[in-house]
Amino acid sequence: MHWPVSADLLRPHIPAALELDFYEGAAWIGVVPFHMTGVRPEVAPRFLASGFPEVNVRTYVRYQGRRGVWFFSLDAADRKAVWAARRFFHLPYHFAEMSSAWSGNAVEYRSRRKSNPEVQLVGRYKPVGEPGQSASGELEYFLTERYCLFSADRNGRIFRVDVQHSPWPLQLAEAEIERNSLTLPLAIPLPAEPPLVHFSKRLEVVSSNSLFA
Repeated sequence: MHWPVSADLLRPHIPAALELDFYEGAAWIGVVPFHMTGVRPEVAPRFLASGFPEVNVRTYVRYQGRRGVWFFSLDAADRKAVWAARRFFHLPYHFAEMSSAWSGNAVEYRSRRKSNPEVQLVGRYKPVGEPGQSASGELEYFLTERYCLFSADRNGRIFRVDVQHSPWPLQLAEAEIERNSLTLPLAIPLPAEPPLVHFSKRLEVVSSNSLFA
C-alpha cells in the first residue's frame, strides 16, 4: 500500500545525508505486509530456515546517486530475526504478535507491536488483476524495483544492504483495512484517500551483509 505524502512530514525522520526520492514531484510512504519463508544465512543448512510474518513502513531515498529504500520501522514475529537485523543491519525492527493466512482468495493479516500495542495493522488484501512487470519510468517501477536499502547506526553513519531479485511480478490488489496505526509513532498521518495497492504472490530475494556506505 502506497500513498503520496508531503516531503515535510518525512524529512525529520531521515538522516540528513540521504535525499528523498520523488516521483513526478511527490514523495511516497508505503506500508508493506508480507510473509517471509526460507529465511537463513547463506552458510546455514536449509532445515534451519525460518518463516514469519513481517510488515514495514518505508519511503524512497537516494544516497550518492544510488536509489534505495529507507525503513521507518519493521515489525516481525521472530525474536531472533529482530535481534539480528538490529545488531548486524542497523534496522529499526520490533517484535510483534502477528498472523498471516489465506482465507479464500484473500490474505487475513494482523500485527500488534509488543512494546507498543497501539501500533497495529489489521485487515485483509487480495489480488484482482493478472501478474505483470512494470517498466522503467512507471510509478510501480519507482516503488518496487529497488536493489538496496539504507540504514544508520547510533552515530549517524550510513550503511547499505544490497539485494538481488527478479523483477516484481505485480498484480493490482484491493485492501480492506480495519486498523493501521503503524505510522502513529512517527506522527505521520496517512492521507484519507485510498492507497495504491499491489500484490505479489512470491519473490525470492538474496541480501548482502551490511556495508559502510
